[in-house]
Amino acid sequence: MSDVPAASINFVPCVKWVRKGVAKSNPEKVQLTEQELEEIIKQNKSELDEVVDEEELEAIKKGINRSTEDDIEDEEVETEEESEVNLKSKQKNVEVDDEFNFAQYDDESGNPDALMGLGNLAVFASTSKDPYVTVPDDSDSENEDDVISPNDNLIVVGHVEDDASILEVYVYNEEEGSLYVHHDLLLPAFPLCLEWLNYDPAEKTPGNLCAVGSMSPIIEVWDLDVVNCLEPVFKLGNKPKKKAGIKRHGHRDAVLDLCWNANFPHILASGSVDQTVLLWDLDTCKASTKLSVFSDKVQTVEWHPFEGQTLLTGSCDSLARVFDCRAADTFKAWQVEGEIERVVWNHFDPFFFLVSTSIGGVHYIDCRSDKPVWQLSAHTKEVTGLALSSCCPGLLITSSNEGELKTWDIMGEGSNSPVFISEKNMGIGAVQCLGACPDLPFIICAGGDKKSNNFEVWDLYHQDAAVNRRFGTRKLLRPVKCEASGEQESNAVQSEVPVEEEEEEEEFMDTASAAMQSLSLEHNSIHKSTKSFQSGSSKKKKKHRGKKFRK
Repeated sequence: MSDVPAASINFVPCVKWVRKGVAKSNPEKVQLTEQELEEIIKQNKSELDEVVDEEELEAIKKGINRSTEDDIEDEEVETEEESEVNLKSKQKNVEVDDEFNFAQYDDESGNPDALMGLGNLAVFASTSKDPYVTVPDDSDSENEDDVISPNDNLIVVGHVEDDASILEVYVYNEEEGSLYVHHDLLLPAFPLCLEWLNYDPAEKTPGNLCAVGSMSPIIEVWDLDVVNCLEPVFKLGNKPKKKAGIKRHGHRDAVLDLCWNANFPHILASGSVDQTVLLWDLDTCKASTKLSVFSDKVQTVEWHPFEGQTLLTGSCDSLARVFDCRAADTFKAWQVEGEIERVVWNHFDPFFFLVSTSIGGVHYIDCRSDKPVWQLSAHTKEVTGLALSSCCPGLLITSSNEGELKTWDIMGEGSNSPVFISEKNMGIGAVQCLGACPDLPFIICAGGDKKSNNFEVWDLYHQDAAVNRRFGTRKLLRPVKCEASGEQESNAVQSEVPVEEEEEEEEFMDTASAAMQSLSLEHNSIHKSTKSFQSGSSKKKKKHRGKKFRK
């Protein structure tokens, strides 16, 4: 048995799927020189020192004594000369037996290779150059795993293990049934939410990026096509630095959710504990608009899939709001019971959206109406996962902290109520997050807090007989854009395009801009604001291709 103790904290707080075909087949590998690595460490150390100085300054202002406790009155304090004498005496005593130079263990200046301990993370370009590798390198399988196929989906997983925060990039291939960690990145703060985006303001071509919201107010954007990188591509927001005269920009507290606007690719929305939503202009890395009508933390944000100016939010003040972001003070609100956990638009019927709550409820709301179409007691605890199938109309998946996954048909016999289909214990503890694959209608992934198994991928079609019976004969559809230049066609006509026949064609549903623009987002007399902020290594072993994920 291994002597390594099990992690006391080990869970997955957030996941995000990446579409097929967007990742580079051969991701770039960063090879840092010792000088570059040392420069990065010095920069980070300088930032940490500034934080410590600010904390000490605040502590002094509050009258907190960071030095010796006042209640220890009779303790003898060594003079500077006595300290030197004692130190020399101790060094003489250990010189004879100090075979491994333990006396200099903490002396960074005496060990230039230590680099604050991070130098050990450096890797050799070839294992043949690594003096510690004595076993011949059989790299055929590794090279095969490094190549990302056009048929592969990536799954970005936020993983917390003890005091380590890791961004793991999995490769999933449905045809091969393979699932393995391709590479991972060390994060500086506890991850809370992830969002994929392909807009890189520094590049003319689309990228493969992931924005990370964390316990820090600063949003970091990482390049998923780069292996071994130690820094994000860019950051959104900054902490104040009094010495340098730099004021705070961005959020003031943890970032709980992120959503990229695919219709206006330079826009990213973020919701925070600081009770605000910021709309970021990625071209300038500045927040262009601030929504501050909330009376509690904002837990979830989602752009409308086809109307780029329409933003849906859910907060702990029990209000779901739909904003017209062309005027920051224009929104419509719906009251629900309990704090709002997740929101999602129905991309097959885009006037409707779903809301899940902290008391286990799910509400289905028509944004043209003042009351929910229906509400459902789906779980006994908070509904932390809420997802609609990308291609199978009506298939709703919910999950909660009780550890259960449930499937529903929201296009059931009665249009005013969903039909329960199946229930399954996911075996990953309390479910923290849930994601539906954007390319495959019945594939989902979820993260939980079970230490021995906290991340899984499921094929609902083959692993859930009830789902197979209910949806097996349902026509798989892809939302499409009507080419008719005039009037809106019916939803049935818009959506009746089999996925199998349109796999290579990127089409989107026409939600009738005229109809959406006629939707009146009334000014809320109670919750209204006219304020607008303006500005210009993982321990997990790699699973190789051919190894099946658990069914």
